[in-house]
Amino acid sequence: MAFKFNRYLNIFLLILVGEMIFALPFHITRFFRPTFMEALNLTNTDLGDAFAVYGITAMICYFPGGFIADRVPEKKLIVGSLISTAAGGFYLSTLPGPLELSILYGFWGVTTILFFWAALIKATKLWGGVDSQGKAFGFLEGGRGLAAALFTSVIFYFFFPSQETDLLDASSRQSIIQQISIFYAVCLLTIAMLFNYFYKTNDTKKTKKPLQRKAIKNFKPILTYKVWLLSGVVLCAYCGYKSLDNIGLFLQTGWGWSEVDAAGFSAILAYLRPITAVLAGVTVDLISPSKSIKMLFLLLCISSALLSSFSPTHTLLWFLIANIGLSFFVIYALRSIYFSLIAPCNFPKEQVGTVIGIISVIGFTPDIFFAPITGRILDNNPGLIGHQNYYLAIFSIALLGLLCSIKLNNILKV
Repeated sequence: MAFKFNRYLNIFLLILVGEMIFALPFHITRFFRPTFMEALNLTNTDLGDAFAVYGITAMICYFPGGFIADRVPEKKLIVGSLISTAAGGFYLSTLPGPLELSILYGFWGVTTILFFWAALIKATKLWGGVDSQGKAFGFLEGGRGLAAALFTSVIFYFFFPSQETDLLDASSRQSIIQQISIFYAVCLLTIAMLFNYFYKTNDTKKTKKPLQRKAIKNFKPILTYKVWLLSGVVLCAYCGYKSLDNIGLFLQTGWGWSEVDAAGFSAILAYLRPITAVLAGVTVDLISPSKSIKMLFLLLCISSALLSSFSPTHTLLWFLIANIGLSFFVIYALRSIYFSLIAPCNFPKEQVGTVIGIISVIGFTPDIFFAPITGRILDNNPGLIGHQNYYLAIFSIALLGLLCSIKLNNILKV
């Protein structure tokens, strides 16, 4: 009984740290973007450049992060990452300028990737054992979504004005962002203490395998067509996921919603993530991963095409809300299942780790280029036109993802 309790306490703690460490760099800008940009006096280009610094740092850190995770206990790495990321949150509360913000995001790229990401995935894989890998990563993704939704709702309820307002003054915006930054930083420190005290590890001695020439052969998967198509699917799906950060700004500057209404609606949509993670997992068990992803990209093409043509004078509000909800559902589903494509590709067991590394480096490059490009799209045409161009770009990316998934489905024939 004690073993079972500790086992599920461990996955709960992994879910909590797996989402909350990304709250400072991503939650604030995703759910409260208009308020954040006004408080720090940022343009879309400024924020996009900060994200680009994070993305470049993250890309550099993925491979050495795996090397470190094999040599340092994951518990120490995760606790250290939480504390250092929290320190950045306290600095964010000083409302840094564009240059300082970019440096901060570069720092977070190190704390959330180099010393954390591989340790988290490794700990989750160890939790799943031989027979429960799907359940382990399903719990992780669905739980992370629920954690994001709950914490965002708490922030919206306690830190935003309760009354309906069309405009928050500058000091109110700055105060809100400062309070949110400190709140998240304190949460991370608290979670670090809980994780350090309650997370249980199996203390087994590890032997380091010497580097063999045979290991070099593991890089051969990079030459296969399936890996490139898989990388394309992940890249396009991740662009879709990054596009969700824009929804609050889209509703405020494109449709005239208040900052409070836009933030509240974004918080509600976050609850789709845990629901979608479960439904997507069930669907993949009934339909092949490649067919599921093909259908999801088709729906994303339709949704983004509609958003690129919507205008307040010609579109019913309920139709807009329904289409935004569909976009979130589709994108969360894609994010939940795209790595399930690896299994039907039947890569040799000794090459799977290399394949995942290659796909991650290529597939997560939108952390580098997506925000700078889309930020300039929005700044070049402020207002509704810029957002319509934004979703036209998402349509083009979704179409590329659809083509990659169709080709991969034809190769796999499942």
